Amino acid sequence: MRVVFEEDLRLLEQVCRETWLPLYRSVYLRVQNREEAEDITQETYARYLAHTGFREIEDPLAYLKAVALNLIRDRWRQKRRRGEDLDFDALQLAAEGDMPDGVHQEMLVRQALDKLAPEQRRVIELRILEGRSVAEAARAMGRRPGAVRVLQYRALKKLAAILDEEEERHA
Repeated sequence: MRVVFEEDLRLLEQVCRETWLPLYRSVYLRVQNREEAEDITQETYARYLAHTGFREIEDPLAYLKAVALNLIRDRWRQKRRRGEDLDFDALQLAAEGDMPDGVHQEMLVRQALDKLAPEQRRVIELRILEGRSVAEAARAMGRRPGAVRVLQYRALKKLAAILDEEEERHA
């Protein structure tokens, strides 16, 4: 068993302080659920600590984001394999017009995605929802990687504008 020194704890605290917010935001943008984002962020730090011990690495945020993305992909694969459980209470509340925040946000995002052009929606599905690399998305879409990056940028910009417009309309 390894003895933990004060210096080790300071290093871990510094890494957490510098990376927590950007890591959490990155995870939340992908999962759109506060509890799941917190769980994944916490598990990411546990894996980071298990892998690196208390050694300092060159770019901890990049490493943490890669670990988090892998955790998110694993969770999506598990959900896909076993199927999504339907929350009948949430569906009933939605039918009555009283939705929990998570269900409401998910519905808004799905509606906004439906307003995108088919190619834009496809790139969002491949890159964000499925977590594929630019090269994988480019192959799937029959496009060059640079074109996929531009398409993704424009799709995200349009999606943000649609969501902002919806938010203003419901405010």
